[in-house]
Amino acid sequence: MIGRFLLDTNIVIALFAQDPAVQQKLAQVSEVFVPSIVLGELYYGAHKSARAEENIAHIHAFAVNIAVLGCDAETAQQYGHIKNGLRAKGRPIPENDIWVAAIACQHGLTLVSRDAHFQEIDDLSVDAW
Repeated sequence: MIGRFLLDTNIVIALFAQDPAVQQKLAQVSEVFVPSIVLGELYYGAHKSARAEENIAHIHAFAVNIAVLGCDAETAQQYGHIKNGLRAKGRPIPENDIWVAAIACQHGLTLVSRDAHFQEIDDLSVDAW
């Protein structure tokens, strides 16, 4: 499986848990990215965990070894388009996930997530590992 992929929070968590399916898929891809939004969600989870310092250190180590994509004006345009499409369908999804999808669309990446609601977004390539 060669391609360019953007990892959602649940996939990074599965990677941290050494999920063999995620590890196997990652070994086959050509490029992998993480949105800054996902890092924010991971840091939030780490801060509220019982092992905050250990989890934060793990995220730091992960973040320096992977390409992180942030938001800019083009991302904001994608966000507005996606959110309006979801509104028209009457199918809202969490705000952070709209931003994640916007980054995937902006960069022509396949979003890897176990969240089924991403299927509601037109023209978003999604894969569930």
